[in-house]
Amino acid sequence: MAIPAHNLDALRADFPAWSIFRSDAGAYYGSRAVSLSDREVDAGFRQTVSADDLETFVSLIQAQDQLEVRS
Repeated sequence: MAIPAHNLDALRADFPAWSIFRSDAGAYYGSRAVSLSDREVDAGFRQTVSADDLETFVSLIQAQDQLEVRS
């Protein structure tokens, strides 16, 4: 089942730092547009997140966007 393009376009507009797509199986994927440093990975940042439903997917990206690297 394909998701209408305007929904993905809205997600991309809301989260411009992420490359967002949906798999043929319906899962949502988001990959950061930039590579992460080891320090960021150690702080819990993820290069790619995925979820089977939109609500979980958006929550994952929002949580990632709130992370900060601590000194």
